[in-house]
Amino acid sequence: MAGAEHEVLVARDAMTVWSFLLDGANLPRWQADVRSVALSSGSAGSPGARYQVTVDGPHGRPVARDYEITHARPGAEIQFQVVAGPSLLRGGFYLSTETAGTRVRFALEAPARGFWSFLRPARRRQLRAAVGQLARLPAVIEDRTTAD
Repeated sequence: MAGAEHEVLVARDAMTVWSFLLDGANLPRWQADVRSVALSSGSAGSPGARYQVTVDGPHGRPVARDYEITHARPGAEIQFQVVAGPSLLRGGFYLSTETAGTRVRFALEAPARGFWSFLRPARRRQLRAAVGQLARLPAVIEDRTTAD
């Protein structure tokens, strides 16, 4: 199993950060490869909600990376699984309150099965790049909440 995680500190309260992350429409604001997001089924932001996501794939071609929220604990965590696309990832956002704001840990894991297990080092690099985009989150949320 390949996996990666990254954490940042956001100078906002946990509920503000959690609500922002729970809203799939915010993905393009902090994930550079996301082209579009739309709720495809379920109730927005609740377990079972599915989001249709299109990302930049190889050679700039669009690729589906639809996901479903599997668990949501207000102000504390959001877990999801990718249900369509070339890689069926699982992941989550884990929040903890600190004096200076909210610490957010973004973790992803991808099962490497059978023949494809030889790609594990390349897969880990891709996962590290994906979770590394979390570094953009503090600026996006902090700018958004001061402008509101």
